[in-house]
Amino acid sequence: MNDLRRIFDEEIDLESTKWEHYFDIYDRHFRRFVGAQPRLLEIGVFAGGSLQMWQRYFGEGATIVGMDTNPYSANARDEGFEIFIGEQGNKDHLQQIIDRHGAFDIIIDDGSHSTDDLKASFEKLFPHMSEGGVYLVEDTHTNYWEHFGGGYKKPGTFTESMKHAIDQLNAFHSKDPDTFRPNYLTYAVNGLHFYDSVIVIEKGTRDQAPKEVRVNAPDRRRAR
Repeated sequence: MNDLRRIFDEEIDLESTKWEHYFDIYDRHFRRFVGAQPRLLEIGVFAGGSLQMWQRYFGEGATIVGMDTNPYSANARDEGFEIFIGEQGNKDHLQQIIDRHGAFDIIIDDGSHSTDDLKASFEKLFPHMSEGGVYLVEDTHTNYWEHFGGGYKKPGTFTESMKHAIDQLNAFHSKDPDTFRPNYLTYAVNGLHFYDSVIVIEKGTRDQAPKEVRVNAPDRRRAR
């Protein structure tokens, strides 16, 4: 059991629900921020139990901000958290958060799960993240459900857009610039991770293909 799961089970007193395998994913990608006073935004907080979990996990000095459409979530303000009531698909609402808090180190999208909202939030928030930041989207299995605007390999879902992002992650190596060239994601994404129901995008500025290094290489001229 990692620290997050222990905190979830033993230390929070507000309601929260998580899939069991999420805790190892969180710990794998967020552990380096522990004690580093990160700035975290969680979209979709309900009663605020997860906000308590993040506060205890990251430690003193962490800035924990929540966003939700349900006015009930504002009750978490009594625990000292800043809560924005608004729509994650509304870029003006998101801009208010950016204007107030600047760059976040961690963004967790556990909001509406609508494919349109997932894309709108990512497109607005990811460019404003700090260098080395982590953007984590939960419950992406809903991208396969019609009720949330999804479907298997349906064009336009967040999952399908992230599949295309794999290509863009490698676009510096393209030999066909007329049809495959770097775009914003090529320059701004340092890593992509796919799990059951979770997608993680790592922010990291890149301006060229990685450089190959070699050690103890044989002299190919002699080998000929």
